[in-house]
Amino acid sequence: MSTPRIREAARAVVLDENDRVLLLRYDEGGKVFWATPGGALDPGEDYRAAVRRELGEELGVADVEIGPQIATRTKEHLVQGETVRQVERYFVVRLSVGHADPARATQTDGILAWKWWTLEDLNATDQTVYPVELTRLIGHFLADGPSAGSSRMRL
Repeated sequence: MSTPRIREAARAVVLDENDRVLLLRYDEGGKVFWATPGGALDPGEDYRAAVRRELGEELGVADVEIGPQIATRTKEHLVQGETVRQVERYFVVRLSVGHADPARATQTDGILAWKWWTLEDLNATDQTVYPVELTRLIGHFLADGPSAGSSRMRL
């Protein structure tokens, strides 16, 4: 069996002024889930540039400050029928609720909805949310900040 190709991706943990997280709803072949904004790096693009581009494409956001990287995740999964080994880096982005405007989005990639979630909402939901450890990741960041002395979380 061949080794899946590496697909590098950048994701944004978008938090508002009340520490709610913005998630996007997808339906991929009948599998409905919520996930953080983001996607694959374009050739020659770095992770921060990819986050900035993806936020423009998916949320209509421009000129946003990309915060610290707080986690990495490696996972094999299907992308357009191909098994890939996705290597993701997660960055914090602070946005006010009114700054995100999906009507200005240029590439919605099958997004069905977007919603601001509290950590309590995330803990209580029976819906699928990716990454699975998102509540723990956000809680850790809010409690400890992007401490230079701590290692990034692995999801």
